[in-house]
Amino acid sequence: MLRVSSVKPCKIVYSLFEHEYLGYLFEPHIVQLNESGEFSLVHQRLFSHTASEFDQYLDDKDLKIIRLLDQCEQEHIIKKYFKKAIRPSVFFPAHYDEKMHADIRPRIEKKLAEAIDLMQEKDVFETDKEGNPTWKRLKIAEAPATVLFHFRRNEGGTRYFPTIKHGNSRVDFMFREALIICNFPAKMLVNGMLYRFEGPLEGKKLQPFLNKRYIEIPESSEHTYFEKFVAPLIEKHHVYAEGFDIITERHEAVPVLKIPAENYPGGLVLHFRYNRFLFPFSGNQVSVKVNRNNGSYRFYRIKRSLQWEQKKAEELVKMGLQQHGATFCLKDADFYQLIHWLNEHTAFLKESGFLIEQENNGRELVIGKSLINLEFKENNDWFDIHAKVKFGEYEIPFLQLKQHILNRIREFELPDGKIAIIPESWFSDYSNLYALAEGSSSPRLKKHHVGLVQDYAGNNLAAVTIDRKLQNLASFEKIEEIPPPLGFHGQLRSYQQAGYDWFNFLREFNFGGCLADDMGLGKTVQALALLEKVREENDHRLTSLIVMPTSLIDNWQSEAGKFTPALNIYVHTGTDRVKDVGYYSEFDVVLSTYGVVRQDISLLEKFYFHYVILDESQNIKNYASKSARAVKSLKSKYRLILTGTPIENSVSELWSQLSFANPGLLGSYAYFQKEFQAPIEKQNDEQKLRRLQNLVKPFILRRTKDQVARELPPKTEQVFYCNMTPEQETYYEETKSYYRNELLQLIATRGISRSQVPILQGLGKLRQIANHPALVDENYRDGSWKFNLVQELLQSVTSKGHKILVFSQFVKHLSLFRETLGEKDIPYAYLDGSTKKRGSVVDQFRNNEEIKAFLISIKAGGTGLNLTEADYVFILDPWWNPAVEQQAIDRSHRIGQTKNVFIYKFITKNTVEEKILALQEKKRQLASSLITLEDSFVKSLTEEDIRTILE
Repeated sequence: MLRVSSVKPCKIVYSLFEHEYLGYLFEPHIVQLNESGEFSLVHQRLFSHTASEFDQYLDDKDLKIIRLLDQCEQEHIIKKYFKKAIRPSVFFPAHYDEKMHADIRPRIEKKLAEAIDLMQEKDVFETDKEGNPTWKRLKIAEAPATVLFHFRRNEGGTRYFPTIKHGNSRVDFMFREALIICNFPAKMLVNGMLYRFEGPLEGKKLQPFLNKRYIEIPESSEHTYFEKFVAPLIEKHHVYAEGFDIITERHEAVPVLKIPAENYPGGLVLHFRYNRFLFPFSGNQVSVKVNRNNGSYRFYRIKRSLQWEQKKAEELVKMGLQQHGATFCLKDADFYQLIHWLNEHTAFLKESGFLIEQENNGRELVIGKSLINLEFKENNDWFDIHAKVKFGEYEIPFLQLKQHILNRIREFELPDGKIAIIPESWFSDYSNLYALAEGSSSPRLKKHHVGLVQDYAGNNLAAVTIDRKLQNLASFEKIEEIPPPLGFHGQLRSYQQAGYDWFNFLREFNFGGCLADDMGLGKTVQALALLEKVREENDHRLTSLIVMPTSLIDNWQSEAGKFTPALNIYVHTGTDRVKDVGYYSEFDVVLSTYGVVRQDISLLEKFYFHYVILDESQNIKNYASKSARAVKSLKSKYRLILTGTPIENSVSELWSQLSFANPGLLGSYAYFQKEFQAPIEKQNDEQKLRRLQNLVKPFILRRTKDQVARELPPKTEQVFYCNMTPEQETYYEETKSYYRNELLQLIATRGISRSQVPILQGLGKLRQIANHPALVDENYRDGSWKFNLVQELLQSVTSKGHKILVFSQFVKHLSLFRETLGEKDIPYAYLDGSTKKRGSVVDQFRNNEEIKAFLISIKAGGTGLNLTEADYVFILDPWWNPAVEQQAIDRSHRIGQTKNVFIYKFITKNTVEEKILALQEKKRQLASSLITLEDSFVKSLTEEDIRTILE
């Protein structure tokens, strides 16, 4: 095959041919010229990537045409629709079908039309069957041709046909072997002339007449044909009619937004009304309506104000809607959100001249702004709720919406059958109010919902009439200072005085509360001052009950004897405890434990106490526990809870404790789970978290040591990262590999939620090995670097006269240190869950200068101990919950400590200890300085987290 030489004369031509599958196409060819300057048979198909060789024969217009025709070429089409390499002879018969053609051909025609318009002054030919690209020369008409459609209607039906004019000449195209090269925009080849047309003409409107003089429309089909075909034809093209009228009119336009009949995520449809005619927004200069009357037809041709219509469409876009043709919608919004937008903007739309109409499907929506006018008025023990609900012009009673709000039902049917759409924001704004309000005809809130009331006021959702004194509760400001009781020995620190004042403030309004001060700030002292005040104010004895863990009985007795010796106290514990309910009346305070209250509840619930106070109230964090159910059945005038950690793992713990202190404050448990726990813990819903904070804030007083105990000496925390010995590392990796395979397979079959127990067991064993493999294997005889490091530091610190608290989760770990301390003759104290005489063990450590080390199980001794004699705290293994570690540290760093406190945490590198701490930090949530929220660690683990930990 001869190639075209670029050093000899040649010329570019554009050749029309018909592809078997793709239809009519043009190809660019470079053709060699012979000695006479005429086209030879030597030619070459040009592409953008091969054109540079013939640059001298091409201009910029040629290069642009070549690029356009490249995109119509079969290889380009195949690559776009078929990723694997395949020959055209295989691709087209096997894969090319009508559906693909319907997608591809319009794209090709768009490029072809653009290329043809650039070929005006180029050499254009038709290719013959042998592939000669210069077989027949073609011309491209300079000016566009015009089409006139003729309609002639008589009694038998209607005939129609088109005529074409180019300039002043009629184009005779019927029965002339004319070809429709492009359908849209139409390009037609007749007698070697390639015509383009005025306006958006489709070639298929001419196609039937290439070999036909006219089309006959029978009378029976006229109406449908006139509606579907003739009217759109009149909108876009010139029409001459006989037998029916075409009337052109001009009118002022009115914009109309139509609401769709069904709740589908489409949008509002923009129409324009011209007098009695309504048309969707289309960009057409002309719209046509057909009128039939007594067998006669009349076509009304309405000229439209396109620029004005476009401005109205732009107004909607500026208001936040997205435009898709005549449809306007909100991004990622459903039908209800769209209606809410419409309701919010109705007034503005009407001012802008828009009409709002609904498609009739048997129901009608209320259109107009929706609002709730809400007012709270304080009244004795209640807040009366005065509310009016308005949907547009309609007003309904507030309580009628209750079930809709609580069950998130968007559509509310009015008495006249119209449908009001409840705004999405109302479900979050008012669900708490509907759930917590009482009263069937006149709704009201208990006064302990003052936080909710103030939240509505603060967010401008309600007007509030409230006692100024009560307003101070949420901010803890301007609470009246109450002189300490005369019988109180000692002096309350400033923050303790504030807590004591707060207790009295709660008492004035019959509220319960939670004192959530940090460990070591004197919650016991503040409560004792309150009970002494009660004793001094009353002529007759009022008995209060304090419930606590067994480990705190001695401390409460000791503190009462020191600060409030006038209080007559009875300790209701032990096998010889009095079972006569009348006996309690002889005492100011009864001290008991959660276990005893649980056992004696049938007796204790018969007595009406003045106060019931729960110390370490996290003991009832599980609302379904026997202890929680028991204390909630106790009867009293007032209730208080004391805890340094109101939330350890889940916000449900807060519900359990505060439902004791203020029953009804947070609604039912099922409601609380749905409204707060799930959104906060699973969805990180900040709005729900803020609402919960506002509800509980008036009844939780929390001060940290950093805030109030500035006289405390500083504490220094240091993390010691330890490597593993080679033997320990081998043991750890083998165990980790076993558990990785076992746990991941278990999770794959049973799911993460049903695998939590084995996950805990596996991670627990790895944590023990990270400390010392001897914790899980009695036959292990090699060492542990962490163990050796702690031994060295223990010896070093005790030899300098310091006292140390050593905490571990694992009793076996502490046992290893007991052995080594015994071998080195270092005196120590020891406490775990099996220790019988806790008080004597604590006294021994505090008062015996020889005993420098106190080995403590973190579960047994992490709370309830005052050990300010120690100035070093060793945390041997990281705890799942950092709050528990903090409680352990607070045994030493508390009021009464005069020395700097040093906290050493020991973490084995490249083990589960290090990775758990990193994950724990990532998952932790801080609600506010008021309450620290932390996800339940194990429940929050994902399969990916397990993989990361066990890598």
